[in-house]
Amino acid sequence: MGTETAIHSDLAIPPGEYLEEVLDDLGMTKGELAKRMGRPAPKLSAIFKGDKAITPDTALQLEKVVGVPAHIWTGLEAEYRLTLARQAEQTEETRLQEESSLTTAFCYSELAGLGLVEATRAPKERVRELQRFLGVTSLRAIKNVPRYGLAFRQAATLKRQPSPQALIAWLRVGEREAQAKDCAPFDGAALREALPEIRGMTMRAPDEFLPHLGGVLAGCGVAFVLCPHFPKTYVNGATFWLGSEKAVLMLTIRGKWADIFWFSLFHELGHLLLHGRREMFLEFSDGSPEHAVEEEEADEFAAEQLIPRESYAALISHCAVSVAPIRRFAREVGIHPGIVVGRLQNDGHLQHGWLNKLRMRYEWKKG
Repeated sequence: MGTETAIHSDLAIPPGEYLEEVLDDLGMTKGELAKRMGRPAPKLSAIFKGDKAITPDTALQLEKVVGVPAHIWTGLEAEYRLTLARQAEQTEETRLQEESSLTTAFCYSELAGLGLVEATRAPKERVRELQRFLGVTSLRAIKNVPRYGLAFRQAATLKRQPSPQALIAWLRVGEREAQAKDCAPFDGAALREALPEIRGMTMRAPDEFLPHLGGVLAGCGVAFVLCPHFPKTYVNGATFWLGSEKAVLMLTIRGKWADIFWFSLFHELGHLLLHGRREMFLEFSDGSPEHAVEEEEADEFAAEQLIPRESYAALISHCAVSVAPIRRFAREVGIHPGIVVGRLQNDGHLQHGWLNKLRMRYEWKKG
């Protein structure tokens, strides 16, 4: 039994090249061909270049004018387009292969664990899944997206350099989740009025305060997203804008300490209230030299909102730094004692690790 093997050319030759040969044999110019066919010359020029396809109607006209059967023209056109498609497919396969080495940097395993990409080991499928998740046609093009460009710029300025790709994956999680949240138009005045209520939530367990916190912020025009920590991001929180009326506030529970969570929350709220709607802010544990002034202002805002300056000064001036005075002070100012301990440790009034029994830890729960 015989078999036939199809042989395909890798060279894409537009039918217009053959048409030029036919015209040369007939001694006919392209201008004359256009007049005989009743077509504008520029439109026929696109056919000669391969930019415009020879349709069945055009093939029938060419059959009448130059004598070459219509099926020859449609066959040449089909073969040309098929060859172009094969070339594009091969180019895509090559690009998928080249980009497969980037999937780990984009925290593929973490994204798969959240159900945001398919859990597959096939390198090319991972690239396709990440392209879909990130909303790009190429993973290498991601640095050209304005919203994500900051991740590359800031990563290069920090002592402990985070992975820009990991940061982008983390931010995209927040972006997609925030897009699905319903929020009132952003209202800075309403957000300021809500600060005492938010501060009071420090005394409650996460299962109690998280739904309420999300609702309060949504009523002020802020989409609150709590995202698990991604390796090599070294980030505690971020703020950015989706349009002009929806702010996004992302937090993680990196390190698990509740006092860091609350300080990061108020730090990001500070950005929203102090620094307008002009850009994204990423809060790194070792600071951001590119936005040093804004970061310092946000830190001061968070510190003042959580423990007012005068009260804090009285604590460190007149009270022994021990369990009973700290508990008493926390009750007086209406805040969890762990936040007081964290502040004292950060400012050097307590050694790190001292009185950690007063601090609370949060655990990430999937689902």
